[in-house]
Amino acid sequence: MTPYDFSSLIRLYQRMDAAYDRVADRYDFHCTGCTDNCCTSLFFHHTFIEKAFLVQGFLQMDPMGKQEVRTRAADYVSQTFADGHEGRSLKLMCPLNVRGRCTLYSFRPMICRLHGLPHELHPPGRQTIKGPGCDAGHFDTKPYIPFDRTSFYMDLAAREQQFKNQHNLTGRPRLTIAQMLLNPNI
Repeated sequence: MTPYDFSSLIRLYQRMDAAYDRVADRYDFHCTGCTDNCCTSLFFHHTFIEKAFLVQGFLQMDPMGKQEVRTRAADYVSQTFADGHEGRSLKLMCPLNVRGRCTLYSFRPMICRLHGLPHELHPPGRQTIKGPGCDAGHFDTKPYIPFDRTSFYMDLAAREQQFKNQHNLTGRPRLTIAQMLLNPNI
């Protein structure tokens, strides 16, 4: 694969993190882990660029750490996709989570960065989509603080298109983090 300059993706992630932190602070919400941990949610990721960036971080891990992650990823995939299922949520911990912390935190995909807060998305030509936030925040008892994810999705889509063009890729992936780590090729 041709080397790729991830600097624009990193800047986008920094903007996401800053916006998330501003809204989270206003809610006085600080994710410290809970019984409904988002790291046990079955998330599918749909961008090649985020996979490539996550894999870049994975490849920087020490050999023992990589092997431990691969073992957890293989267990995750074998259970989640057992018996030909397209993926069933078994509330298994993400293979990157060790003792409540993401081992590739700075390389984590967008959904891992933005999950948890009530939010809105304004897809062009469609109805506004609103998300309630996670149960741990008890957001249903608080006034809504606007958190519009639209520009982040649009910026990521533009970065994805550039990445696909550079690498002659078509379509879009539908992969869990475990699947990405077990098949790091783009």
